[in-house]
Amino acid sequence: MAVKPERLKRGDKVGIIAPASPPDLEKLKRAVPFFEEALGLELVVGKNIENQYGYLAGRDEERASDVMSMFLDPDIKAVFCACGGYGTARIADLLDYEAIKNHPKIFWGYSDITYLHTAIRQRAGLVTFHGPMLASDIGNKEVHSITKQSFNQLFSPEGLCYTEEISRLDVLVEGAAEGELVGGNLCLITSSLGTENEIDTDGKILFIEDIHEEPRNVDRYLNQLWNAGKLQGIKGLVIGDFSDGEPERQKTLTLEEVLHHYADLIGKPAMSGFMIGHCDPHFAIPLGTACTIDTAAKVLKVESGVVANESNKY
Repeated sequence: MAVKPERLKRGDKVGIIAPASPPDLEKLKRAVPFFEEALGLELVVGKNIENQYGYLAGRDEERASDVMSMFLDPDIKAVFCACGGYGTARIADLLDYEAIKNHPKIFWGYSDITYLHTAIRQRAGLVTFHGPMLASDIGNKEVHSITKQSFNQLFSPEGLCYTEEISRLDVLVEGAAEGELVGGNLCLITSSLGTENEIDTDGKILFIEDIHEEPRNVDRYLNQLWNAGKLQGIKGLVIGDFSDGEPERQKTLTLEEVLHHYADLIGKPAMSGFMIGHCDPHFAIPLGTACTIDTAAKVLKVESGVVANESNKY
């Protein structure tokens, strides 16, 4: 199990970076009051956050530099990503994972950030957080209270519990299982195959979500994971939100048919309907902690991703 970072306290400094695509600066600005006033945090913006290089937020070396600068700065207690997009796979091998391991702190984001979640967890042994980002989510004009409340988990080492009080949950395969929670954006998980950052799913609870992927694309990704032997050994499957994935052609399988096909192949406890991913509300979860899925009770319990003491102090 990965090392948990120390919890946040009001008044802490947190870093804001863009390790993938350029953020919408207007939405980024709108998100600031929530972090400063509601959460009581002091924001420190990465020096390269306004850079643009095509669809990237600056050159690879610049984006990697912002990641490492935030981890190495002892005054920074957490690193929040402004947005996703594309590009984290390009910088993954430019990061110093030994330094990250020796300077454990909260790392938060989702979507394209999935690639860094996997790399950091597996190469630095650190729990990371799959959650809503500044320009992508908090900077929107209307934000669900559950999305905002997701940040509360960073201030207290209390576990999380997802039930049908949040959204309807559908059982694909019945059963209960416990294991380390891993995963994130499906296409980014698949893109890790064959690299040094290939996701380890054996004995894990796998979480998946995505956006703008029609059923045949979801089928392609899951088929590749199956053929690569990444689904046979999981203990359970947690299916988050798959938004804006309407099929382009009339002759198609539905998303539900695709998900059922692979859930049946895997044969392990599986539920869908979790509002985790490109959605609002967006329920944030730590990756690398213990979790339990129980289809009879229709509940997902996830251990806290932070510690209250200074056992990880550097």
